[in-house]
Amino acid sequence: MSSFYSLSAERPGGQKFEFSELKGKVVLIVNVASECGFTPQYKGLQALYDKYKEKDFTILGFPCNQFGGQEPGSDQQIAEFCERNHGVSFPLMAKSDVNGDNTNEVYKWLKEQKSGLLGLTRIKWNFEKFLVDKEGNVVQRWASTTSPEAIDKEVAKLV
Repeated sequence: MSSFYSLSAERPGGQKFEFSELKGKVVLIVNVASECGFTPQYKGLQALYDKYKEKDFTILGFPCNQFGGQEPGSDQQIAEFCERNHGVSFPLMAKSDVNGDNTNEVYKWLKEQKSGLLGLTRIKWNFEKFLVDKEGNVVQRWASTTSPEAIDKEVAKLV
């Protein structure tokens, strides 16, 4: 089985982001969408990023259009929306699937490591969150309804 650090994801424009660059960092991974009821969480995510980024913490956003078509834009439109409306400066990956036959390799791995409620592995909606410690272990998974502010204490313990 692969490790967290052997994974990679596509960035907008087709560049590859190697997770080996994340060694020694705490990482929060979130599937995001611009037209969702949870979209205001971008502000909380950015606040969390700003608070801990100097302490080896980062957030990776994975735009996904699989839930109610709530991420219809191109990678460039998504990045512009996030920066303009929510001040997002943490890395966004290229839009991809988190469930189904075309699930990106990161989400395949994350779901194998930490199932959700009742042992279900599929992502239920936008803004589910996975927290990865400095050793590359998935230590927590939260549903969309859990706000970034509510997970601050968990991040603080790991950084």
